[in-house]
Amino acid sequence: MARAIWKGSIAFGLVNVPVKVYTATEDHDIKFHQVHAKDGGRIKYQRLCTVDGKPVDYVDIAKAYESPDGDTVILSDEDFARLPAAEKHEIPVLQFVPSEQIDPILFDKSYYLEPDSNTPKAYVLLATTLERIDRTALVHFTLRQKTRLAALRVREGMLVLQTLLWPDEVRAVEFESLEDASEPRPQEIKMAETLVESMSDDFDPSQFTDDYQAELQKMLDEAIASGSDRVTAKPEPVAAEMDAEVVDLVAALQRSLEASGRRAAGSGGAAKKTAEKAAPAKKAAKAAKTTKAAKATKKTAEKPAKKAAKKTPARKGA
Repeated sequence: MARAIWKGSIAFGLVNVPVKVYTATEDHDIKFHQVHAKDGGRIKYQRLCTVDGKPVDYVDIAKAYESPDGDTVILSDEDFARLPAAEKHEIPVLQFVPSEQIDPILFDKSYYLEPDSNTPKAYVLLATTLERIDRTALVHFTLRQKTRLAALRVREGMLVLQTLLWPDEVRAVEFESLEDASEPRPQEIKMAETLVESMSDDFDPSQFTDDYQAELQKMLDEAIASGSDRVTAKPEPVAAEMDAEVVDLVAALQRSLEASGRRAAGSGGAAKKTAEKAAPAKKAAKAAKTTKAAKATKKTAEKPAKKAAKKTPARKGA
C-alpha cells in the first residue's frame, strides 16, 4: 500500500478505534500532456490576472464566490477556519442503518482503514459487529478541509470507508420522454425475463478488461518500438557541473602537482651540476693514486735486483 493519507480514530460510543486511511482505488488510464504539434514542445500555462495582465504566484491567490447576480465575495483562510466542521482527526459514528437502504448512486470515493494500534482489538470488534448485524455505520469524515458524510462497512474483514454524496448532489430524474411511455405487455415481460435468465451468472470482476486502454497501450508500445518520426527519444542526461568550490580545489591540487614536479626537476639539475664539478677532482685523485701505486711497484721490483747485484762477486781478469 502507498503511505497513509490520514490518521485519526473512529469514535464508536465510548470506544476509540485508532486507524490509518489509505486510498482504496487507483486510476489506470493512460495520461497525456499537451504539446506543440510542430516540434513537440510542452505547453505551459500561466496564472494571469485579468486586471493588470501580470502572472500571479500561487501564494497570492485567494478564493472568490460569484453570486447569480454577478457580485464577487473574496474569502480568506481565516474565513474558512470559522466554518463548522467535524473533528479533523476523528471519525464519529452517527448511526447504524440497514445496508440495503443506501442507494449505490450515493457512493463516491473508497478508502481502506488500517488499525493504528499495537492491540487492534477494538478494530476487530467493530468490524466483526458490523459484519454480523449486516448494517452500515454512517460517519462524518473530514479530509482536505472538507467534511463529508460517509459509509463505514466491512470488506474481506477490513473496514472500508466510502464517502457519500449529499442528497442535493444527485440530480432529479426529469425525462419528459418517459411520461407518455406505454406499459410493456405480459408476453414481452416473460420473454425479457427468459433472456435475462439465459445471461445470468455470478459476478466475477476479473472476467472483464478495459479493452480500450489495452489497445491504446499496445499502439504506444508499437510506435516506440518502430522508432517512427512521432517518437522523440529520451534526451541523454547532462553531466552535472562541478561545484565552484570543487573546481577551485581541483585547480589548486593541479598547480601543487606542477609546482612539485618543477622542484623535483630543479633538485635533479643541481645535483647533476655538482656531480659534474666534482668529476675532474675525482679523476685527478684516481690518476694520482694509480701513479703512486705504479711507482711503489717499480721501487719494489728494483730492490731485489740491486741486492742480487751486490751478492754476485766480480771475476778477476775479466
